[in-house]
Amino acid sequence: MIDRRGVLAGLSAVPLVAAAPGDPVATTRCGRVRGLREGGVLVFRGIRYGADTAPRRFQRALPPTPWSDIADATRYGPASPQTKADEPTSEDCLFLNVWTPALDGGRRPVMVYLHGGAHAHGSGSDPLYDGANLVRRGNVVVVTLNHRLAGLGYAHLADLGGPAESANVGNLDIILALTWVRDNIAALGGDPGRVMIFGQSGGGAKVVTLMAMAQARPLFHAAATMSGQHVTAIGPNHATERARAWMAATGAKSVAELAALPIGRLVDAMATTDPYERKGEISFASTLDHRTLTRHPFYPDAPREAAHIPLICGNTRDETGYWLGATLKRGDTTWDNLPERLGREMVKDVGVTHVIDRYRALYPDRTPGQILLAASTAARSWPGHLIQAEERAKIGAATWMYQLDYPSPEAGGVLGAFHTLDIGLVFDNTRLPAARTGNGPDVRALAGRMADAFIRLARTGNPNGGDLPEWPQYDLARRGTMLFDRHVRVEDDPRREERLLFAVAPYVKPGG
Repeated sequence: MIDRRGVLAGLSAVPLVAAAPGDPVATTRCGRVRGLREGGVLVFRGIRYGADTAPRRFQRALPPTPWSDIADATRYGPASPQTKADEPTSEDCLFLNVWTPALDGGRRPVMVYLHGGAHAHGSGSDPLYDGANLVRRGNVVVVTLNHRLAGLGYAHLADLGGPAESANVGNLDIILALTWVRDNIAALGGDPGRVMIFGQSGGGAKVVTLMAMAQARPLFHAAATMSGQHVTAIGPNHATERARAWMAATGAKSVAELAALPIGRLVDAMATTDPYERKGEISFASTLDHRTLTRHPFYPDAPREAAHIPLICGNTRDETGYWLGATLKRGDTTWDNLPERLGREMVKDVGVTHVIDRYRALYPDRTPGQILLAASTAARSWPGHLIQAEERAKIGAATWMYQLDYPSPEAGGVLGAFHTLDIGLVFDNTRLPAARTGNGPDVRALAGRMADAFIRLARTGNPNGGDLPEWPQYDLARRGTMLFDRHVRVEDDPRREERLLFAVAPYVKPGG
């Protein structure tokens, strides 16, 4: 039996094997890897980019140890330990996946996707993130990856006697993966000088955080955030108290003891109610630790050091339909219970009755449920995207804003264009039921236009071209926004009155 932490310390959680005839074999700086041919695309799954993190829990990961045999890269590596996991997990989780047209020395744009799931869940192996269709459409190389999550990747233990960088080792894992891309992607048909990072939700938050990190910026050349509305990271004092609450839930008396506990106890303790938000699990995320992250992503402004990096900044029109699905499907929101339901969802501190009155005046034909969806999105999930685009516009940084208006056909369309709906479109994977978009001719055409825009950003630093209407850079005078729908078009300052309604109050990230 092969010892996984010994012989396999070089590459993956699967055995080292001899190459089969016809299987693609790529040579990386640490050794050779064997992948698969799938539908004309070469796929390498579970390539190790970092060593096992278990011996260095809460510390910066080390690069992998080189290997001499051909290592199998045909299966995804394990995800980071997490609550509610639906796939194998392990602290030995630093693996990435590559889709490429050929191992021919071509210099193709590289699109590196950072998965969502806040900073606590998910992995790079979700079928929606399969990069084959992007490869076929655009002659690009696609990379997805796993990194440490939740307390393992973002617990701020420095002020409790722990490692100085513990609050952001999840982001340092991503930087290690991007370093791997820089050093190895040419051997897999990609151009290390033309790397784009993109991500949805928590992945988008990681994108904008990396733009604020000096160690990360030299490793990518374009970026896109999809519903990644983070403007601020978690503050160090709140992060310390969250780490303290986590440690208490495990029963550990010190960071050294925490680092030695069985991983299952740490994961169980992650489900503890957050001490600040007083709901959900403990919120671990990128932290202003004054070491690896020395500023907030978009406070007090956009980082000028990242102004040269072109950015697509997008959101879905009805973000909160993702969380309000059960309520919206029941259709039982009334004028009487709307204030209480909307109040639970709002982040911006604007009077609930005032908001409802204004929405009823703006949209007299809308039902209480429709107002709940629109107002909760505008008061919770939309402001962060606006701030990102506005702050970039103030420093003249090339930014293109989009809004997905295409509604999911689910439940007769009552959920609208909800959070996550743009993933299947951007990856051109609408054929998958998990995309929740349907797969008719209109949505396939929309997916092609969105995917091609992202491919063009990766290739040229500008999403314009093809059959897309001219997409202006975002500025404060016009606020031109691409609306992706059955009819793709640019609209200046969409939902202006809703924007102004909530502009009277600051956006403060809950529990930050």
